[in-house]
Amino acid sequence: MHEKESFRGLLERLRAAGELEDIRDPVSSRHIATLVDQADKALMFHDVVGYDIPVVSGLIRSSRRVAIGLGVERYADIEEKLTRAIASPIPPVYVEASASREVTLVGDDVDLFNLPVPMSSILDGGPMITAGVTIVRDGDGLNAGIYRFLIKEKNLTGIDIVTPNNLRALAKLACEAGKPLPISISIGTHMYEFMAAGYRAPMGVDEINIAGGLRGAPVPLSMCETIDVPHIADAEIVLEAEILPTGWTWPEGRFGEFTRLMGGLHWNPLVRVKAISHRRDPIYYALHMPWEVTWLMIPTRWSQLRGAMKAAGIQIKDMNVTLGGAGSWHVVISIKKQAGEGKNALMAALSVGDIKHAVVVDDDIDVYNGLDVEWAIATRVQADRDVFVIPGARAKPLDPSLPVMPAGVVPTGAKVGIDATIPEGIPRERYQRIAYAYADVAKYGSYKLDPKIVETAGRKSSEKEVAALSAQIFALIDHKPMYYAEVLEAFPDAPQQAIARAFGKLHVDEKLWQDPEGRMCVRGSKFAAILPGSRS
Repeated sequence: MHEKESFRGLLERLRAAGELEDIRDPVSSRHIATLVDQADKALMFHDVVGYDIPVVSGLIRSSRRVAIGLGVERYADIEEKLTRAIASPIPPVYVEASASREVTLVGDDVDLFNLPVPMSSILDGGPMITAGVTIVRDGDGLNAGIYRFLIKEKNLTGIDIVTPNNLRALAKLACEAGKPLPISISIGTHMYEFMAAGYRAPMGVDEINIAGGLRGAPVPLSMCETIDVPHIADAEIVLEAEILPTGWTWPEGRFGEFTRLMGGLHWNPLVRVKAISHRRDPIYYALHMPWEVTWLMIPTRWSQLRGAMKAAGIQIKDMNVTLGGAGSWHVVISIKKQAGEGKNALMAALSVGDIKHAVVVDDDIDVYNGLDVEWAIATRVQADRDVFVIPGARAKPLDPSLPVMPAGVVPTGAKVGIDATIPEGIPRERYQRIAYAYADVAKYGSYKLDPKIVETAGRKSSEKEVAALSAQIFALIDHKPMYYAEVLEAFPDAPQQAIARAFGKLHVDEKLWQDPEGRMCVRGSKFAAILPGSRS
Protein backbone atom coordinates (compact mmCIF):
# COMPACT_ATOMS: atom_id res chain seq x y z
CA MET A 1 0.00 0.00 0.00
CA HIS A 2 1.27 3.47 -0.83
CA GLU A 3 2.25 5.27 2.36
CA LYS A 4 0.04 8.29 1.56
CA GLU A 5 -3.04 6.06 1.89
CA SER A 6 -1.97 4.71 5.29
CA PHE A 7 -2.67 6.15 8.73
CA ARG A 8 0.77 7.75 8.72
CA GLY A 9 0.13 9.22 5.30
CA LEU A 10 -3.07 10.73 6.71
CA LEU A 11 -1.09 12.32 9.55
CA GLU A 12 1.42 13.77 7.08
CA ARG A 13 -1.39 15.19 4.95
CA LEU A 14 -2.95 16.92 7.96
CA ARG A 15 0.43 18.13 9.18
CA ALA A 16 1.25 19.65 5.77
CA ALA A 17 -2.10 21.45 5.76
CA GLY A 18 -1.41 22.99 9.18
CA GLU A 19 -4.14 20.89 10.79
CA LEU A 20 -1.91 18.71 13.01
CA GLU A 21 0.36 20.06 15.75
CA ASP A 22 3.18 18.00 17.24
CA ILE A 23 3.51 18.28 21.05
CA ARG A 24 6.98 17.08 22.07
CA ASP A 25 6.98 18.21 25.71
CA PRO A 26 5.98 15.55 28.29
CA VAL A 27 2.23 15.24 28.80
CA SER A 28 0.07 13.25 31.22
CA SER A 29 -2.44 10.85 29.70
CA ARG A 30 -4.94 12.36 32.14
CA HIS A 31 -4.73 15.70 30.33
CA ILE A 32 -4.85 14.62 26.66
CA ALA A 33 -8.61 14.80 26.13
CA THR A 34 -9.03 18.26 27.62
CA LEU A 35 -6.04 19.61 25.66
CA VAL A 36 -7.56 18.30 22.43
CA ASP A 37 -10.89 19.87 23.38
CA GLN A 38 -9.22 23.27 23.69
CA ALA A 39 -7.14 23.05 20.51
CA ASP A 40 -8.08 24.24 17.02
CA LYS A 41 -5.92 21.49 15.47
CA ALA A 42 -5.43 17.77 15.83
CA LEU A 43 -2.68 17.04 18.36
CA MET A 44 0.06 14.42 18.40
CA PHE A 45 1.65 13.83 21.81
CA HIS A 46 5.11 12.33 21.31
CA ASP A 47 6.01 11.96 24.99
CA VAL A 48 3.16 10.53 27.07
CA VAL A 49 4.58 10.07 30.56
CA GLY A 50 4.75 6.42 31.60
CA TYR A 51 4.22 5.00 28.09
CA ASP A 52 6.40 4.17 25.11
CA ILE A 53 3.71 4.91 22.49
CA PRO A 54 2.73 8.39 21.22
CA VAL A 55 -0.94 9.41 21.08
CA VAL A 56 -2.77 11.34 18.35
CA SER A 57 -6.30 12.69 18.73
CA GLY A 58 -8.73 15.12 17.09
CA LEU A 59 -8.04 13.95 13.53
CA ILE A 60 -11.64 14.27 12.37
CA ARG A 61 -12.74 17.02 14.74
CA SER A 62 -13.51 19.53 11.96
CA SER A 63 -15.07 19.44 8.52
CA ARG A 64 -11.80 20.62 6.93
CA ARG A 65 -9.80 17.75 8.45
CA VAL A 66 -12.36 15.22 7.23
CA ALA A 67 -12.21 16.69 3.71
CA ILE A 68 -8.39 16.57 3.72
CA GLY A 69 -8.39 13.01 5.00
CA LEU A 70 -10.83 11.81 2.36
CA GLY A 71 -8.99 13.61 -0.44
CA VAL A 72 -11.68 16.10 -1.49
CA GLU A 73 -11.64 19.86 -1.91
CA ARG A 74 -14.70 20.59 0.19
CA TYR A 75 -16.54 18.80 2.97
CA ALA A 76 -19.68 18.84 0.79
CA ASP A 77 -17.82 16.80 -1.86
CA ILE A 78 -17.68 13.78 0.48
CA GLU A 79 -21.26 12.86 -0.36
CA GLU A 80 -20.48 12.26 -4.03
CA LYS A 81 -17.38 10.25 -3.16
CA LEU A 82 -19.29 8.08 -0.67
CA THR A 83 -22.18 7.58 -3.10
CA ARG A 84 -19.75 6.36 -5.77
CA ALA A 85 -18.11 4.03 -3.26
CA ILE A 86 -21.46 2.52 -2.28
CA ALA A 87 -22.45 2.09 -5.92
CA SER A 88 -19.07 0.60 -6.88
CA PRO A 89 -17.63 -1.21 -3.84
CA ILE A 90 -14.23 -2.87 -4.22
CA PRO A 91 -13.55 -6.15 -2.34
CA PRO A 92 -10.40 -6.34 -0.19
CA VAL A 93 -7.19 -8.10 -1.06
CA TYR A 94 -5.41 -10.44 1.37
CA VAL A 95 -1.67 -9.94 1.91
CA GLU A 96 0.91 -12.02 3.76
CA ALA A 97 3.18 -9.18 4.88
CA SER A 98 1.58 -6.86 7.43
CA ALA A 99 3.26 -3.94 9.15
CA SER A 100 0.81 -4.48 12.00
CA ARG A 101 2.58 -7.76 12.88
CA GLU A 102 6.11 -6.46 13.31
CA VAL A 103 5.65 -7.16 17.04
CA THR A 104 3.20 -9.80 18.33
CA LEU A 105 2.33 -10.57 21.94
CA VAL A 106 0.11 -13.52 22.85
CA GLY A 107 -1.27 -15.18 25.97
CA ASP A 108 0.19 -13.93 29.24
CA ASP A 109 2.27 -11.31 27.40
CA VAL A 110 -0.90 -9.42 26.45
CA ASP A 111 -1.13 -6.28 28.58
CA LEU A 112 -3.66 -3.66 27.57
CA PHE A 113 -2.44 -1.41 30.37
CA ASN A 114 0.67 -0.70 28.28
CA LEU A 115 -1.50 1.16 25.74
CA PRO A 116 -1.62 4.93 26.43
CA VAL A 117 -5.43 5.04 26.55
CA PRO A 118 -6.33 8.52 27.86
CA MET A 119 -9.13 9.46 30.22
CA SER A 120 -11.85 11.56 28.61
CA SER A 121 -14.88 12.78 30.53
CA ILE A 122 -14.97 13.24 34.29
CA LEU A 123 -17.84 10.73 34.48
CA ASP A 124 -16.38 8.00 32.23
CA GLY A 125 -16.26 4.52 33.71
CA GLY A 126 -12.56 4.18 32.91
CA PRO A 127 -10.10 4.28 30.00
CA MET A 128 -11.78 3.18 26.74
CA ILE A 129 -10.37 2.14 23.38
CA THR A 130 -12.49 4.31 21.08
CA ALA A 131 -11.00 4.29 17.58
CA GLY A 132 -10.70 0.65 16.60
CA VAL A 133 -12.24 -0.71 13.40
CA THR A 134 -13.83 -3.98 14.57
CA ILE A 135 -14.12 -6.77 11.99
CA VAL A 136 -16.22 -9.93 12.39
CA ARG A 137 -17.19 -12.68 9.98
CA ASP A 138 -20.81 -12.42 8.86
CA GLY A 139 -21.71 -15.49 6.82
CA ASP A 140 -19.55 -15.45 3.72
CA GLY A 141 -18.68 -11.78 4.16
CA LEU A 142 -17.27 -9.37 6.73
CA ASN A 143 -18.89 -6.78 8.92
CA ALA A 144 -16.99 -3.73 10.17
CA GLY A 145 -17.97 -1.22 12.83
CA ILE A 146 -16.61 1.13 15.48
CA TYR A 147 -17.21 0.25 19.15
CA ARG A 148 -15.87 1.23 22.55
CA PHE A 149 -13.89 -1.22 24.65
CA LEU A 150 -13.63 -0.30 28.34
CA ILE A 151 -10.43 -1.81 29.72
CA LYS A 152 -11.14 -3.98 32.79
CA GLU A 153 -8.08 -6.24 33.13
CA LYS A 154 -4.78 -6.65 31.32
CA ASN A 155 -6.46 -8.90 28.75
CA LEU A 156 -10.15 -8.21 29.33
CA THR A 157 -12.50 -5.44 28.17
CA GLY A 158 -16.18 -4.82 27.70
CA ILE A 159 -17.69 -3.99 24.32
CA ASP A 160 -20.42 -1.39 24.08
CA ILE A 161 -23.03 -2.87 21.72
CA VAL A 162 -26.28 -1.43 23.02
CA THR A 163 -27.69 -0.29 19.68
CA PRO A 164 -29.26 -3.10 17.60
CA ASN A 165 -26.93 -3.84 14.67
CA ASN A 166 -25.26 -6.74 12.86
CA LEU A 167 -22.51 -7.30 15.45
CA ARG A 168 -25.01 -7.37 18.28
CA ALA A 169 -27.10 -9.95 16.40
CA LEU A 170 -24.02 -12.10 15.72
CA ALA A 171 -22.87 -11.84 19.35
CA LYS A 172 -26.36 -12.79 20.55
CA LEU A 173 -26.40 -15.89 18.32
CA ALA A 174 -22.94 -16.93 19.53
CA CYS A 175 -23.97 -16.37 23.15
CA GLU A 176 -27.08 -18.50 22.71
CA ALA A 177 -24.86 -21.25 21.28
CA GLY A 178 -22.44 -20.88 24.21
CA LYS A 179 -19.55 -19.96 21.88
CA PRO A 180 -17.18 -16.99 21.79
CA LEU A 181 -17.34 -14.70 18.75
CA PRO A 182 -13.90 -13.88 17.23
CA ILE A 183 -13.26 -10.23 16.34
CA SER A 184 -10.26 -8.17 15.30
CA ILE A 185 -9.80 -4.55 16.38
CA SER A 186 -7.56 -2.42 14.13
CA ILE A 187 -6.43 0.82 15.78
CA GLY A 188 -4.83 3.55 13.66
CA THR A 189 -6.30 3.10 10.20
CA HIS A 190 -6.89 5.50 7.33
CA MET A 191 -10.03 7.62 7.35
CA TYR A 192 -11.37 5.58 4.42
CA GLU A 193 -11.76 2.49 6.61
CA PHE A 194 -12.98 4.56 9.53
CA MET A 195 -15.78 6.24 7.55
CA ALA A 196 -16.88 2.97 5.94
CA ALA A 197 -16.96 1.21 9.32
CA GLY A 198 -19.17 3.98 10.69
CA TYR A 199 -21.62 3.67 7.79
CA ARG A 200 -24.69 1.46 8.03
CA ALA A 201 -24.16 -0.44 4.79
CA PRO A 202 -27.08 -1.72 2.69
CA MET A 203 -27.92 -5.40 3.06
CA GLY A 204 -25.43 -7.58 1.22
CA VAL A 205 -22.69 -4.91 1.06
CA ASP A 206 -19.60 -5.22 3.29
CA GLU A 207 -18.28 -2.02 4.86
CA ILE A 208 -14.73 -3.06 3.93
CA ASN A 209 -15.82 -3.12 0.28
CA ILE A 210 -17.16 0.42 0.66
CA ALA A 211 -13.78 1.44 2.10
CA GLY A 212 -12.24 0.01 -1.08
CA GLY A 213 -14.65 2.11 -3.12
CA LEU A 214 -13.56 5.22 -1.20
CA ARG A 215 -9.90 4.38 -1.80
CA GLY A 216 -10.45 3.44 -5.42
CA ALA A 217 -8.41 0.30 -4.63
CA PRO A 218 -8.80 -2.84 -2.49
CA VAL A 219 -8.24 -2.52 1.25
CA PRO A 220 -5.30 -4.80 2.20
CA LEU A 221 -6.29 -7.29 4.88
CA SER A 222 -4.14 -9.82 6.68
CA MET A 223 -5.20 -12.82 8.78
CA CYS A 224 -4.88 -12.75 12.55
CA GLU A 225 -2.67 -15.40 14.21
CA THR A 226 -4.93 -16.63 17.00
CA ILE A 227 -8.41 -16.26 15.44
CA ASP A 228 -9.90 -16.88 11.99
CA VAL A 229 -10.65 -13.21 11.27
CA PRO A 230 -8.68 -10.69 9.19
CA HIS A 231 -7.47 -7.29 10.29
CA ILE A 232 -6.50 -4.15 8.36
CA ALA A 233 -2.96 -4.87 7.23
CA ASP A 234 -1.46 -1.40 7.71
CA ALA A 235 -3.07 -0.59 11.08
CA GLU A 236 -0.83 0.71 13.85
CA ILE A 237 -2.10 -1.72 16.51
CA VAL A 238 -4.29 -4.85 16.23
CA LEU A 239 -6.13 -6.65 19.02
CA GLU A 240 -7.15 -10.27 18.36
CA ALA A 241 -10.09 -11.01 20.61
CA GLU A 242 -13.27 -12.92 21.32
CA ILE A 243 -16.61 -11.66 22.60
CA LEU A 244 -17.28 -14.10 25.43
CA PRO A 245 -20.71 -15.78 25.71
CA THR A 246 -21.48 -13.94 28.95
CA GLY A 247 -24.41 -12.03 27.49
CA TRP A 248 -25.27 -8.47 28.41
CA THR A 249 -24.63 -9.04 32.09
CA TRP A 250 -21.66 -6.85 33.07
CA PRO A 251 -22.15 -3.19 34.08
CA GLU A 252 -19.91 -0.57 32.51
CA GLY A 253 -19.85 3.10 31.73
CA ARG A 254 -20.75 5.83 31.90
CA PHE A 255 -19.88 6.89 28.36
CA GLY A 256 -19.56 10.29 26.68
CA GLU A 257 -21.85 10.15 23.64
CA PHE A 258 -22.10 11.84 20.23
CA THR A 259 -25.15 13.63 21.70
CA ARG A 260 -22.74 15.83 23.74
CA LEU A 261 -24.23 14.19 26.82
CA MET A 262 -23.09 11.54 29.24
CA GLY A 263 -24.78 8.21 28.62
CA GLY A 264 -25.84 6.06 31.55
CA LEU A 265 -24.64 2.70 32.80
CA HIS A 266 -24.77 -0.01 30.10
CA TRP A 267 -24.94 -3.79 30.44
CA ASN A 268 -22.49 -5.38 28.02
CA PRO A 269 -20.62 -8.61 27.22
CA LEU A 270 -16.97 -9.22 28.05
CA VAL A 271 -14.15 -9.45 25.51
CA ARG A 272 -11.01 -11.56 25.97
CA VAL A 273 -7.95 -10.24 24.13
CA LYS A 274 -5.83 -13.17 22.94
CA ALA A 275 -3.08 -11.26 21.16
CA ILE A 276 -1.76 -7.76 20.52
CA SER A 277 0.29 -7.05 17.43
CA HIS A 278 1.68 -3.71 16.32
CA ARG A 279 4.34 -1.89 14.34
CA ARG A 280 7.77 -1.54 15.93
CA ASP A 281 6.98 2.14 16.60
CA PRO A 282 3.17 2.26 16.85
CA ILE A 283 1.01 5.36 17.19
CA TYR A 284 -2.14 5.14 19.32
CA TYR A 285 -5.22 6.93 17.98
CA ALA A 286 -7.74 8.18 20.58
CA LEU A 287 -11.10 9.22 19.14
CA HIS A 288 -12.27 12.44 20.78
CA MET A 289 -15.98 12.61 21.64
CA PRO A 290 -18.31 13.97 20.43
CA TRP A 291 -17.16 15.97 17.40
CA GLU A 292 -14.96 13.31 15.82
CA VAL A 293 -18.05 11.11 15.58
CA THR A 294 -20.41 13.88 14.47
CA TRP A 295 -18.32 15.21 11.57
CA LEU A 296 -17.89 11.69 10.23
CA MET A 297 -21.58 10.77 10.59
CA ILE A 298 -23.02 13.72 8.69
CA PRO A 299 -21.90 12.69 5.16
CA THR A 300 -23.28 9.18 5.68
CA ARG A 301 -26.69 10.72 6.43
CA TRP A 302 -26.44 12.85 3.27
CA SER A 303 -26.00 9.73 1.20
CA GLN A 304 -28.97 7.94 2.78
CA LEU A 305 -31.22 11.00 2.49
CA ARG A 306 -30.27 11.62 -1.13
CA GLY A 307 -31.25 8.05 -1.98
CA ALA A 308 -34.61 8.41 -0.21
CA MET A 309 -35.34 11.69 -2.02
CA LYS A 310 -34.43 10.21 -5.38
CA ALA A 311 -36.75 7.26 -4.79
CA ALA A 312 -39.55 9.73 -3.96
CA GLY A 313 -38.93 11.74 -7.14
CA ILE A 314 -37.97 14.90 -5.22
CA GLN A 315 -35.59 17.42 -6.81
CA ILE A 316 -33.25 18.61 -4.04
CA LYS A 317 -31.35 21.88 -4.09
CA ASP A 318 -29.44 21.38 -0.82
CA MET A 319 -29.59 19.68 2.57
CA ASN A 320 -28.12 20.27 5.99
CA VAL A 321 -27.81 17.51 8.57
CA THR A 322 -27.18 19.88 11.44
CA LEU A 323 -24.53 19.87 14.16
CA GLY A 324 -27.23 20.95 16.61
CA GLY A 325 -29.05 17.70 15.81
CA ALA A 326 -25.88 15.80 16.77
CA GLY A 327 -25.19 15.05 13.10
CA SER A 328 -27.88 12.39 13.19
CA TRP A 329 -31.36 13.55 14.16
CA HIS A 330 -32.11 16.83 12.35
CA VAL A 331 -32.18 17.65 8.65
CA VAL A 332 -33.23 20.74 6.70
CA ILE A 333 -33.82 20.11 2.98
CA SER A 334 -34.49 22.70 0.29
CA ILE A 335 -36.39 21.47 -2.76
CA LYS A 336 -37.55 22.72 -6.14
CA LYS A 337 -41.14 22.15 -5.27
CA GLN A 338 -44.07 20.83 -7.27
CA ALA A 339 -47.54 20.79 -5.68
CA GLY A 340 -47.67 18.44 -2.69
CA GLU A 341 -43.97 17.64 -2.72
CA GLY A 342 -43.27 19.33 0.61
CA LYS A 343 -45.14 16.55 2.40
CA ASN A 344 -43.71 13.83 0.14
CA ALA A 345 -40.18 15.05 0.83
CA LEU A 346 -40.83 14.96 4.58
CA MET A 347 -42.09 11.39 4.49
CA ALA A 348 -39.03 10.32 2.50
CA ALA A 349 -36.63 12.11 4.89
CA LEU A 350 -38.25 10.63 7.99
CA SER A 351 -37.94 7.14 6.53
CA VAL A 352 -34.15 7.40 6.91
CA GLY A 353 -33.19 5.49 10.06
CA ASP A 354 -32.08 7.98 12.69
CA ILE A 355 -33.70 11.17 11.34
CA LYS A 356 -36.02 12.44 14.07
CA HIS A 357 -37.03 15.95 12.98
CA ALA A 358 -37.13 17.12 9.35
CA VAL A 359 -37.83 20.55 7.88
CA VAL A 360 -38.46 21.04 4.17
CA VAL A 361 -38.10 24.53 2.65
CA ASP A 362 -38.23 26.13 -0.80
CA ASP A 363 -35.09 26.61 -2.87
CA ASP A 364 -34.89 30.32 -1.93
CA ILE A 365 -34.00 29.37 1.66
CA ASP A 366 -30.39 28.83 2.78
CA VAL A 367 -30.50 25.54 4.70
CA TYR A 368 -27.21 26.42 6.45
CA ASN A 369 -28.60 29.72 7.79
CA GLY A 370 -30.62 29.08 10.95
CA LEU A 371 -32.17 32.56 10.76
CA ASP A 372 -33.38 31.90 7.21
CA VAL A 373 -34.84 28.50 8.15
CA GLU A 374 -36.60 29.87 11.23
CA TRP A 375 -38.00 32.72 9.11
CA ALA A 376 -39.40 30.19 6.64
CA ILE A 377 -41.08 28.31 9.49
CA ALA A 378 -42.46 31.56 10.92
CA THR A 379 -43.86 32.89 7.63
CA ARG A 380 -44.89 29.76 5.70
CA VAL A 381 -46.20 27.29 8.27
CA GLN A 382 -49.67 26.77 9.71
CA ALA A 383 -49.24 24.05 12.33
CA ASP A 384 -52.55 22.28 11.69
CA ARG A 385 -51.72 22.00 8.00
CA ASP A 386 -47.93 21.79 7.82
CA VAL A 387 -46.70 19.98 10.96
CA PHE A 388 -47.26 16.29 11.46
CA VAL A 389 -46.13 13.73 14.02
CA ILE A 390 -45.41 10.06 13.35
CA PRO A 391 -45.65 8.11 16.61
CA GLY A 392 -44.24 4.67 17.27
CA ALA A 393 -41.26 4.91 14.91
CA ARG A 394 -37.97 3.09 15.53
CA ALA A 395 -35.70 5.29 17.62
CA LYS A 396 -32.06 5.37 18.65
CA PRO A 397 -31.42 4.04 22.18
CA LEU A 398 -29.00 6.90 22.90
CA ASP A 399 -31.82 9.47 22.62
CA PRO A 400 -31.98 10.76 26.23
CA SER A 401 -35.59 11.93 25.82
CA LEU A 402 -36.84 8.30 25.54
CA PRO A 403 -37.96 6.23 28.54
CA VAL A 404 -35.35 3.84 29.92
CA MET A 405 -35.72 0.49 28.16
CA PRO A 406 -34.39 -2.98 29.07
CA ALA A 407 -31.15 -3.97 27.31
CA GLY A 408 -31.77 -5.29 23.82
CA VAL A 409 -35.25 -3.80 23.48
CA VAL A 410 -35.55 -1.53 20.43
CA PRO A 411 -37.16 1.73 21.60
CA THR A 412 -39.79 3.61 19.64
CA GLY A 413 -40.43 7.32 19.57
CA ALA A 414 -42.03 10.11 17.57
CA LYS A 415 -40.80 11.72 14.37
CA VAL A 416 -41.81 15.25 13.33
CA GLY A 417 -42.06 16.78 9.88
CA ILE A 418 -42.40 20.52 9.21
CA ASP A 419 -43.39 21.64 5.71
CA ALA A 420 -42.00 25.18 5.58
CA THR A 421 -42.50 25.59 1.83
CA ILE A 422 -44.80 28.26 0.41
CA PRO A 423 -48.30 26.76 0.54
CA GLU A 424 -50.20 26.06 -2.65
CA GLY A 425 -52.64 28.84 -3.54
CA ILE A 426 -50.65 31.60 -1.81
CA PRO A 427 -49.52 34.44 -4.19
CA ARG A 428 -45.73 34.34 -4.59
CA GLU A 429 -45.50 38.14 -4.25
CA ARG A 430 -46.29 37.70 -0.57
CA TYR A 431 -42.78 36.27 -0.27
CA GLN A 432 -40.81 38.88 -2.20
CA ARG A 433 -37.95 39.82 0.11
CA ILE A 434 -36.77 43.33 0.85
CA ALA A 435 -33.97 44.33 -1.51
CA TYR A 436 -32.35 47.74 -1.15
CA ALA A 437 -32.16 50.14 -4.05
CA TYR A 438 -28.76 50.85 -5.65
CA ALA A 439 -27.06 47.96 -3.83
CA ASP A 440 -25.06 47.32 -6.99
CA VAL A 441 -23.42 50.77 -7.01
CA ALA A 442 -23.47 52.10 -3.43
CA LYS A 443 -20.78 50.16 -1.54
CA TYR A 444 -19.93 50.85 2.09
CA GLY A 445 -16.21 51.27 2.58
CA SER A 446 -15.62 52.63 -0.92
CA TYR A 447 -18.55 55.02 -1.20
CA LYS A 448 -17.85 58.37 -2.85
CA LEU A 449 -20.51 60.44 -4.56
CA ASP A 450 -19.83 62.09 -7.93
CA PRO A 451 -19.42 65.88 -7.37
CA LYS A 452 -21.78 66.55 -10.31
CA ILE A 453 -24.54 64.60 -8.51
CA VAL A 454 -23.84 66.59 -5.33
CA GLU A 455 -24.23 69.84 -7.24
CA THR A 456 -27.40 68.70 -9.06
CA ALA A 457 -29.06 67.22 -5.98
CA GLY A 458 -28.43 70.40 -3.99
CA ARG A 459 -30.21 72.63 -6.52
CA LYS A 460 -33.86 73.55 -5.90
CA SER A 461 -36.17 72.84 -8.84
CA SER A 462 -38.64 75.49 -9.99
CA GLU A 463 -42.37 74.83 -10.26
CA LYS A 464 -42.01 74.86 -14.05
CA GLU A 465 -39.28 72.18 -13.90
CA VAL A 466 -41.38 70.06 -11.52
CA ALA A 467 -44.41 70.34 -13.83
CA ALA A 468 -42.28 69.27 -16.83
CA LEU A 469 -40.86 66.34 -14.87
CA SER A 470 -44.40 65.42 -13.76
CA ALA A 471 -45.50 65.24 -17.39
CA GLN A 472 -42.53 63.04 -18.28
CA ILE A 473 -43.30 60.65 -15.39
CA PHE A 474 -46.96 60.58 -16.43
CA ALA A 475 -45.98 59.50 -19.94
CA LEU A 476 -43.76 56.74 -18.56
CA ILE A 477 -46.25 55.19 -16.17
CA ASP A 478 -49.11 55.57 -18.64
CA HIS A 479 -47.17 53.25 -20.93
CA LYS A 480 -46.02 50.78 -18.22
CA PRO A 481 -46.48 50.62 -14.44
CA MET A 482 -43.21 51.25 -12.59
CA TYR A 483 -41.95 51.03 -9.03
CA TYR A 484 -40.77 54.27 -7.47
CA ALA A 485 -37.13 53.12 -7.64
CA GLU A 486 -37.53 52.37 -11.36
CA VAL A 487 -38.71 55.93 -11.95
CA LEU A 488 -35.66 57.21 -10.08
CA GLU A 489 -33.49 55.07 -12.37
CA ALA A 490 -35.22 56.57 -15.42
CA PHE A 491 -34.17 60.11 -14.36
CA PRO A 492 -30.62 59.70 -13.01
CA ASP A 493 -29.81 63.41 -13.34
CA ALA A 494 -32.94 64.70 -11.60
CA PRO A 495 -32.81 65.42 -7.86
CA GLN A 496 -34.87 62.95 -5.85
CA GLN A 497 -36.67 65.85 -4.21
CA ALA A 498 -37.79 67.08 -7.65
CA ILE A 499 -39.10 63.60 -8.51
CA ALA A 500 -40.94 63.43 -5.18
CA ARG A 501 -42.53 66.83 -5.90
CA ALA A 502 -43.47 65.67 -9.42
CA PHE A 503 -45.26 62.65 -7.96
CA GLY A 504 -46.90 65.00 -5.49
CA LYS A 505 -48.28 67.08 -8.36
CA LEU A 506 -49.67 63.95 -10.08
CA HIS A 507 -51.36 63.03 -6.81
CA VAL A 508 -52.85 66.52 -6.38
CA ASP A 509 -54.12 66.35 -9.97
CA GLU A 510 -55.66 62.92 -9.12
CA LYS A 511 -53.75 61.27 -11.97
CA LEU A 512 -51.67 58.89 -9.81
CA TRP A 513 -52.69 55.33 -8.89
CA GLN A 514 -51.08 51.94 -8.31
CA ASP A 515 -51.48 48.53 -9.91
CA PRO A 516 -52.18 45.34 -7.85
CA GLU A 517 -48.42 44.80 -7.37
CA GLY A 518 -47.87 48.31 -5.98
CA ARG A 519 -46.29 49.87 -9.06
CA MET A 520 -47.10 53.47 -10.00
CA CYS A 521 -49.61 53.85 -12.85
CA VAL A 522 -52.18 56.33 -14.21
CA ARG A 523 -55.51 56.46 -12.42
CA GLY A 524 -58.31 54.93 -14.48
CA SER A 525 -55.90 53.12 -16.85
CA LYS A 526 -56.10 49.44 -17.66
CA PHE A 527 -53.27 48.80 -15.18
CA ALA A 528 -54.95 50.43 -12.17
CA ALA A 529 -55.97 48.34 -9.17
CA ILE A 530 -59.73 48.13 -8.62
CA LEU A 531 -61.01 49.33 -5.26
CA PRO A 532 -62.42 46.59 -2.99
CA GLY A 533 -66.21 46.46 -3.50
CA SER A 534 -66.02 48.43 -6.74
CA ARG A 535 -68.09 47.21 -9.68
CA SER A 536 -65.53 48.29 -12.26
